[in-house]
Amino acid sequence: MKSYAAVDLGASSGRVMVGRVGPDSLELAEAHRFVNRPVRVPEGLRWDVLSLYAGVLDGLKAAGQVDSVGIDSWAVDYGLLDADGALLGNPVHYRDSRTEGVAEKVWATVPAEELYAATGLQYAPFNTLYQLVAAKDQLPSAQRLLLIPDLLTYWLTGEQGTELTNASTTQLIDPRTREWSYDVASRLGIDLGLFAPLRQPGDPAGVLRAEVLEETGLRGPVPVTTVGSHDTASAVAAVPAAVGERFAYICTGTWSLAGLELDAPVLTEESRAANFTNELGLDGTVRYLRNIMGLWLLQECVRAWGEPELGALLLDAAKAPALRSVVDASDPVFLAPGRMPERIAEACRASGQPVPETPGEITRCILDSLALAHRKAIEEAQRLADRPVDVVYVVGGGTRNALLCQLTADACGLPVVAGPTEAAALGNVLVQARAHGPADDLADGRALLTRTQPLTRYEPQGDTAPWREAEARLAAR
Repeated sequence: MKSYAAVDLGASSGRVMVGRVGPDSLELAEAHRFVNRPVRVPEGLRWDVLSLYAGVLDGLKAAGQVDSVGIDSWAVDYGLLDADGALLGNPVHYRDSRTEGVAEKVWATVPAEELYAATGLQYAPFNTLYQLVAAKDQLPSAQRLLLIPDLLTYWLTGEQGTELTNASTTQLIDPRTREWSYDVASRLGIDLGLFAPLRQPGDPAGVLRAEVLEETGLRGPVPVTTVGSHDTASAVAAVPAAVGERFAYICTGTWSLAGLELDAPVLTEESRAANFTNELGLDGTVRYLRNIMGLWLLQECVRAWGEPELGALLLDAAKAPALRSVVDASDPVFLAPGRMPERIAEACRASGQPVPETPGEITRCILDSLALAHRKAIEEAQRLADRPVDVVYVVGGGTRNALLCQLTADACGLPVVAGPTEAAALGNVLVQARAHGPADDLADGRALLTRTQPLTRYEPQGDTAPWREAEARLAAR
């Protein structure tokens, strides 16, 4: 048995998990959890990255002696360093408003269809490319740009690198070559020299510095291993699919990432128009998916309602009329925090639908809308990639929401296999285990997950006609 510390940072919390891996065993335990609370300052919304780093150190101390450390986090955001390696201000949060209107300026230089053909990334206003164009006045004072997990790795080890799966979310990587898109960067005046050299999942990322060992009580040397540092890349690595199985996946949490694992990107104009992205995964794979707002809508409603008990809320939602009102779960109107119940009600009112009033009714509207978005994404992904599927794997925090899993099965007309819940942390651990033993490859790790992790299967109930009708209603508005 070997032990691996998986640092897994989400948009609202971070944690350090310890995975113990043997030839036929895989155990995961939480060593430490800490809050990730963005801070609104006069200049905008910022990440409290020093607090996050302190949480990582506390977590490594709680984890005890491990054979390796790996870090994954959300995508697109970054920190800037000066010539001495010091951080130039707190990293900007992807929900900050600084990128409003920036995409249109970018497209005036590199038209949207050319940008997609070169990078394969779906349009999202917070993509790193748009952030860099918005920050052009700050960039001359920076000597290095590190994406969030690479920044924390640098503080742990003193070594700099740019992990590939996360770099592919910047909209500056060519998914065919898996290298930087120098043409796009040149046309937009972005200096790719700001980025540290690319690293692959499994590559060594250094060892813990002496000061880190002293603070955490660990005995050196402790290697830090590059993992799929975009948390979705780690989560997809933990999809417990069998070799040759025709599957789609949905990584659920604050966001829902729904799509397919492919061998090559889909860069057609039709794919761009459907807003699918081609992000890079492990072992030469492509994560062909659509980014959906996800359980963020429910999380914000729960916060607005004073944190009611979720189980009771879901029971009330299950009793509410099905598909009475639905909204576009990917509408940018839901991106910012605050007033989520009111915004959902306003969207229903504006589209002439019954307005959900109680928390149970609003929750049902959200879950129906998410299941409908899952259905649409998976159906369109199959068509655009010419890759039919027989089963949908749901991984991540949303696996705890049995109602959402069942509604997704009903909407897609396909069986849903839910689990593992801690997919990102498990994928993180599996990449470390492959680098240091005992796992051999991605298929071996997935087979180990199937044998060791609890999975729940949901069979579709009823036909998909009501979902097709709801989809048509939504499209007509």
